[in-house]
Amino acid sequence: IGYDFLYAGAGYGGSCFPKDVKALIKTASDKAGLQLKVLHAVEEANAQQKHVLGNKVKKRFGDDLRGKHFALWGLAFKANTDDMRQASSLTLIADLLACGATIAAYDPVAMESARAEIGEKPGLRMVESQKLALQGADALIIITEWKEFRSPDFDHIKASLKTPVIFDGRNLYDPQWVRSQGFEYLAIGR
Repeated sequence: IGYDFLYAGAGYGGSCFPKDVKALIKTASDKAGLQLKVLHAVEEANAQQKHVLGNKVKKRFGDDLRGKHFALWGLAFKANTDDMRQASSLTLIADLLACGATIAAYDPVAMESARAEIGEKPGLRMVESQKLALQGADALIIITEWKEFRSPDFDHIKASLKTPVIFDGRNLYDPQWVRSQGFEYLAIGR
């Protein structure tokens, strides 16, 4: 896997890792009669991890998110791809919409794939830039670690948001520095 993927975050997706874990579980069961408890736990933990950001949003803004609007940066399961297979953003979007929130979502590459995967959902609007996603949002949520999200214009973010709150599902920023800029910063595992 390498160091690029061994960080706390909003869960894994894509085609390879989820498929490989399932294949190992099935092969061990079918060929050797073994139940690989650790790999079952990996799948369960990943499924739960995909709800962490949504739970942080609900803890901060309440379970009833009607009237709340969120900017979502990132849709693909990881940066540098348009792959939406088992992307953590799908779980987050479902969680927030189920609570009555609205979302403006942006991804630098995966917009077309996201539209094909998600379809039309009431309360979800796909937008063409980071800045458009921020307009009128109560908070910013980052779920994919795109390079262009690593050095944003924090002054613009703060001026655009109704409340200066950032939920960072990929731990892109130094918490102390972001907080010193007047943001409430909620990351994962920090």
